[in-house]
Amino acid sequence: MKLILPLLFVMTGLVFLPSMVSAQPVGVTSQEMPTIAVKNATENAGKSGGVGGVGSVVFIHPDGTSSASWAAGRALLVGPDDNLQWDLLPYMAVYRGHMADSLTATSNGGATTHATGLKVAADAFGRSAAAPRGHRLLDKNGRYVSVAIQAIDAGLPVGVVQTGVSVEPGSAVFLTDAMRRGAVEEITLGLIESNATVILGAGESQFLPVGQQGFHGQGTRKDGINVIELAQQRGYTVVYTAEQLAALPITTDKVLGLFARGHTFHDQSEEDLAARGLPLYEPTAPTVAQMTDYALRRLSRDGQRFLLVVEEEGTDNFGNKNNASGVLEAMRRADEAIGLVRRYVADHPQTLLLTAADSDASGMRLIGIPADSGREELKVLPTHDHNGAPVDGVGGTGTAPFIAAPDRAGRRLPFAIAWTTHHDVSGGVLVRAQGLNAQRVRGNMDNTELAGLMRLTLFGSDVNPYDATVSKGSE
Repeated sequence: MKLILPLLFVMTGLVFLPSMVSAQPVGVTSQEMPTIAVKNATENAGKSGGVGGVGSVVFIHPDGTSSASWAAGRALLVGPDDNLQWDLLPYMAVYRGHMADSLTATSNGGATTHATGLKVAADAFGRSAAAPRGHRLLDKNGRYVSVAIQAIDAGLPVGVVQTGVSVEPGSAVFLTDAMRRGAVEEITLGLIESNATVILGAGESQFLPVGQQGFHGQGTRKDGINVIELAQQRGYTVVYTAEQLAALPITTDKVLGLFARGHTFHDQSEEDLAARGLPLYEPTAPTVAQMTDYALRRLSRDGQRFLLVVEEEGTDNFGNKNNASGVLEAMRRADEAIGLVRRYVADHPQTLLLTAADSDASGMRLIGIPADSGREELKVLPTHDHNGAPVDGVGGTGTAPFIAAPDRAGRRLPFAIAWTTHHDVSGGVLVRAQGLNAQRVRGNMDNTELAGLMRLTLFGSDVNPYDATVSKGSE
């Protein structure tokens, strides 16, 4: 198989560079840095023609996706000459996503910055850093400075949608903070105590005591707390399947969805999934678009402005397993959710649709293979590039190439996927937007600026309520 490699990559005319794996973050004494959202929003106000009042925000986080990921998704799903829903978002900026102590973001550190507008350590989960170094991020009243908590305190309905376990930081950090990412028992309690209107996700086992049987399986909590019962006592209706969610009326007060024992997807390599006979996604779980559809209808029910945070986690987890088919399916699902919200924004123009990732999961890259009638068709891809980079086809390593959807000439061109690492990497991430205040997404945006734009749209001011004195005295 290795003998094919020089032919394949000379034929494509591509040069491959070895990837660099980032080091683990180093502890620092003070991780949080003041947001620059206020400064940049003020500078951009004159350029963009002011603010069109306040409105709702939908933030979609297809975790781990870069412009290169979307290029591969575009080729497979609609063809190189057509557009994904993501492509149709009219405003765009280059995303700058470093942490206080790392050039590459983590999911929990990046989510903390998205939720609060503050630079934090890579190991943070809603705080300046993980314990014992970090402190809470609070306003003058001692409340967590997440945009979502601000919205709840202002009486606005808030929802989160998650295809991974509900404690995944991309959505959970908006509702609660914790001593560290691994404090799942603390985080699940925080989700319910946030009083968010809609919490749709998975990870039922983390809501139940060890050995207690749930809808999908047994619990894993060691503190003995049945968080599902606690949620019901607090007024949440609990649903477990796509069918149950579809039947749930929007007159329901508060909703907790737990659609799998763990993630709604199986984040393993193609080969491991085939060996175990597992699908990419649980068939009884709703898709991210189905969850988003219910959340939109419930949150907008009373005509109030609202905040909805949506994360497709499969795009990141499959990437970190170097499962190209998994990433591409997760991207299809994420794009479906973006299309759904685009249509909502068209009917409700006082809504901002904002989307970004915090990093690029494993450096997924498309390799186009020239289709030449005079050359024998490549039926099986080589397992690796000559520099050692793994190469994926439709079934994983050593399988047939992917075939793109037709281009404008009707040709369906073959391609492969190469991986640079199993880690998250930096660069190539874009912020895109449509709707109210979307014109402020331009040029480049620091990760701290996303929270400022959400605040501006929800509250009419992008001022960050963080109070350093109260925060540093909280531990």
